[in-house]
Amino acid sequence: MEEKEKETKKVQEKRVNRDHNNDRKKLLEEKVISIGRVTKVTKGGRHFRFSATVVVGNRKGLVGIGTGKANEVPAAIAKASMMANKNVMKVAIMDGRTIPHEATGKVGRACVLIKPATKGTGVIAGGAARSVLELAGVKDVISKSLGSNTKINVAKATLEALKSERTPAKIAALRGKKVEEL
Repeated sequence: MEEKEKETKKVQEKRVNRDHNNDRKKLLEEKVISIGRVTKVTKGGRHFRFSATVVVGNRKGLVGIGTGKANEVPAAIAKASMMANKNVMKVAIMDGRTIPHEATGKVGRACVLIKPATKGTGVIAGGAARSVLELAGVKDVISKSLGSNTKINVAKATLEALKSERTPAKIAALRGKKVEEL
């Protein structure tokens, strides 16, 4: 009897966890950054494959990037959004609108510089960096893409820069002090 009860509890916990993950996925917006097409020419003709890059976020500090490849565009986008949902991470946002400090992210030859901005500035960024910052929930920021302009690498570099952000509370905890002492 006890074993059956334990098994039913485990099944119920799995259902709750699955439902929680599905709820989280429903809360995340998704935006397609790029769709690429590759052509393979064979004796029988041309075969097309597609790759897609998707950013997901809730505009409140959660953001993730994913890529997917398939024979059709919708399938590639679906795979990419699944990967993005798996890679969701928390981002530090100050006052609900900007980033704590200046940061640089590098991926490949792409380099993205992000700086905090005063209230009312808006998101000054281009292309893939803008999508990542908006879905992360940053409302006032200045961004500059340096180096390569490959959309996937620019998006990943922006996420890398956001990852390196640290709030005053986090720095105080690392130093073993209170925020007021800083």
